[in-house]
Amino acid sequence: MKQIIIAAMALLSATVANAEKPNIVFLMSDDQSTYTMGCYGNQDVQTPNLDRLAADGMTFDNHYNTTAICMASRANVMTGMYEYKTGCNFSHGEMLTDTWQKSYPMLLRKAGYMTAFAGKFGFELREAPNKPKLALPANDFDRWGGGAGQTFYKTSMNKSMAEYAKDYPHSTLSYGAFGQVFIRDAVKAKKPFCLSISFKAPHKPATPDPRFDSVYAGKTFKKPENYGRENGEHFSKQSKQDRQYSRFYEWNYADKYDEVMATYHQQVYAVDVAVGMIRKTIQEQGVADNTVIIFTSDNGFFCGSHGYGSKVLPYEESTRVPMIIYDPRHSNSGKKLRCDALTGNIDFAPTMLKLAGLPVPGNMDGRDLMELYRNPEHSIHESLALINVWGKAPTHAIGVVTKDMKYIHWGYAAKGFEPTEELYHLSKDPLELTNQSDNPEYVSAMQQMRQVYDKHLSKWQSEAVSYNNYQRYGTIFDRNATWSDKELLLAKPNKTQVKK
Repeated sequence: MKQIIIAAMALLSATVANAEKPNIVFLMSDDQSTYTMGCYGNQDVQTPNLDRLAADGMTFDNHYNTTAICMASRANVMTGMYEYKTGCNFSHGEMLTDTWQKSYPMLLRKAGYMTAFAGKFGFELREAPNKPKLALPANDFDRWGGGAGQTFYKTSMNKSMAEYAKDYPHSTLSYGAFGQVFIRDAVKAKKPFCLSISFKAPHKPATPDPRFDSVYAGKTFKKPENYGRENGEHFSKQSKQDRQYSRFYEWNYADKYDEVMATYHQQVYAVDVAVGMIRKTIQEQGVADNTVIIFTSDNGFFCGSHGYGSKVLPYEESTRVPMIIYDPRHSNSGKKLRCDALTGNIDFAPTMLKLAGLPVPGNMDGRDLMELYRNPEHSIHESLALINVWGKAPTHAIGVVTKDMKYIHWGYAAKGFEPTEELYHLSKDPLELTNQSDNPEYVSAMQQMRQVYDKHLSKWQSEAVSYNNYQRYGTIFDRNATWSDKELLLAKPNKTQVKK
């Protein structure tokens, strides 16, 4: 009898402990610019559910992806670390299982959370750099709807999501339905849950859900003030050497802007509807008062700004993305608050762990975003690094950003190129229309930002993984290293992998 009483007390204690832990919903779109949302000032778009989420919670105006490309960004999010510590990006290599074990989904599940993932997982795993690639970690989640590579817009082609294909033939809403089913099951199981959904939309190829064809039919979109090639002439020669530059014309921004934007925003509209589906179910299941919701994108998108397309480069449209947090338990909720503190995608993992009452591993570079939710005037970062080591060598660069300034160093100096610096006063010039690097009035600012850059590079040099060709960038990005030293390192081939 005594043993039964003890067991019952233990079960009751566990139930109470779980009830105190908030549920966490992490929603991430793919290639979504801040252009695309009403809560970020675009009056041409319809994002009612995301705008409502922003009104209920807090909108972040200076949120950056520390690497602005799918594979690396998703690794940043999962682990709370910069790319040179995850060792994970296209043309470099996969994440190692030891690193994955310290990701937020793994740590939350070990702590008793019921976990689920659906959508574009974005990276693969190996036990060691020279070991075979492993299958996607479906068994590391209680519910799995993920897929390899880019996944598909046609739901039936995503094996793990095929059961939703009849009602939701387009994948975007299928992920909303997946979330609904998982939330119901988690509530029934009386366990705290963490739902992570990575939408494919609005990633190319543009494939909107036809049920929303009427939303932007015949719509004319206002172009951003930094739209077009004439507003990108001051960007470095290095930045014009890869697909970001050519896609301005390849994707018809110059000739069919309204048509391209209508398709792009239609895909975002479906994401918005899926967000609404999930929030409705959270409400219906009676857990709305204890469920924290986070929404963001894995990287931004140029959409013709400065005469560029795509992402990757360390400019604003590429690296700065929408981010909203809603914590219904907090007194700041419902006040339509905004926060202009500097935040990054490395902050999500530590934030979710702290929400769950768990310690943050010392390897994580991010900080707790809820400090800002409690006090929007607070600061958690003095600076962040913006990294690109994907694509053609000239475009490889590190940028560093503070709340007011951005500095970018382009070190590639082969024949026809020379090292180039760019400096933007973001608080005065958020559209990056004026490079202040040669302005005598910014000599002091340049010196300060170079010091910030060197500080971040020093961390790279001391903390980069020893595999997947990350060590060499400690020299390649060194402002004081000779080009001959860098050229020797660039001659060493990267590990081959399918490109993004």
